[in-house]
Amino acid sequence: MTRPTAKDVKVIAHVADVPADDDVATRIANSIGPALDGFAPISGTLPFDLEPASFLLAQIAQKIEKVSK
Repeated sequence: MTRPTAKDVKVIAHVADVPADDDVATRIANSIGPALDGFAPISGTLPFDLEPASFLLAQIAQKIEKVSK
């Protein structure tokens, strides 16, 4: 996978049934973009796919955990 755009992130989040507005999608794309750029030379050769929707799920879970303490 190459650097995702905010539109890509929003579509993937929607498919994963995770709410992501335009600002969140842009923030995720900007956050993970540099890491994916590092993988660009070997893109398609790794045995896994990098999927940005789980990034938002992890953030939501972390917020819930903090609130419940």
